Amino acid sequence: MKTFAQIREMAVTRKGEEAIAAYVPDPLQTPLASLTDDRLLSEFSKRVFQSGFNWKVVENKWPGFETAFHGFDIGRNAMMSDEDLDRHLKNTGIVRHATKILSVRDNAVFMSDLAREHGSAAQFIGNWPVSDTIGLLDMMKKRGNRLGGATGQYALRFAGYENFILSRSVIAALNMAGVIDGAATSKGAQVKVQAALNIWQSESGESQARISRVLAMSVPD
Repeated sequence: MKTFAQIREMAVTRKGEEAIAAYVPDPLQTPLASLTDDRLLSEFSKRVFQSGFNWKVVENKWPGFETAFHGFDIGRNAMMSDEDLDRHLKNTGIVRHATKILSVRDNAVFMSDLAREHGSAAQFIGNWPVSDTIGLLDMMKKRGNRLGGATGQYALRFAGYENFILSRSVIAALNMAGVIDGAATSKGAQVKVQAALNIWQSESGESQARISRVLAMSVPD
């Protein structure tokens, strides 16, 4: 397996130091664990609605979502009724996608359960060790709604968790580096990915979010 220093040198050769500095984010200023649970539900819901849809449209409509879903209060949304669903489906201020609307309810229930079990859903998720990101993603997939795969990865990153994202470029780089051979969908491949990221983080002192960005820059676009 290649070292992170070798991978970074490949990225520098391809893009240059200035490009890496511009593309690789600084450590996050607002960690996920500092959020309130309503803000975490809002962030997760935004990524669910953006999945497979125009991100800008969802972003522009988000104030309407905040109003429609009562500021994403987890208790209120966990009790979403059939009448609430009908009202949402008639609301032109949001994206009227029934199963994604219902995911707000289901994820409010999921987060309410975490809050009851651990005091705060955001603190529980935010304090989950990044060395076991695949375990966190698996938990979110099993207990949440539409929070598996890429949606869960982006939801965590945008909420302030320093995780890797298995984009097409990152998967190509992981193959190039000798970590996996092919896709990263199987449990065995994901274990290998997590182990490699843990090693590279120990080697470099960088966050796994920054490491995955460098990986993406180390291979052709």
